Amino acid sequence: MPRAKRGNKRLERRKKILKLAKGYRGTKSKLYRSAKESVERALNFAYTGRKLKKRDFRSLWIVRIGAAARLNGLNYSQFMHGLKVAGIELDRKVLADIAANEPDGFATLAGQVKSALENEQQQRVAA
Repeated sequence: MPRAKRGNKRLERRKKILKLAKGYRGTKSKLYRSAKESVERALNFAYTGRKLKKRDFRSLWIVRIGAAARLNGLNYSQFMHGLKVAGIELDRKVLADIAANEPDGFATLAGQVKSALENEQQQRVAA
């Protein structure tokens, strides 16, 4: 059986790393060992960044919904509870978009939420 010296596989792997390090400065884009360290570090930051992006957007949506809810006489937690009671299944992304771009539509939602909360409170008192 012939001897395999891993020529092509090793070259392909190195080319892949150097291609990922293309815009880096100096040694980090030229020499394999430095490029490998830099690329691994960058990929790690990118992975973390994808998680942080989701977290940041969710908090932004919550801030926007809370601000719009306060304009309509509710706080964020009351508004979200009222949505659940009213059976309105809109996610935070859509609610934040409505709050930012269609204040009248959000006001109608807030009205539905208030009436649902009042009904719930009347049922508690009756029970």
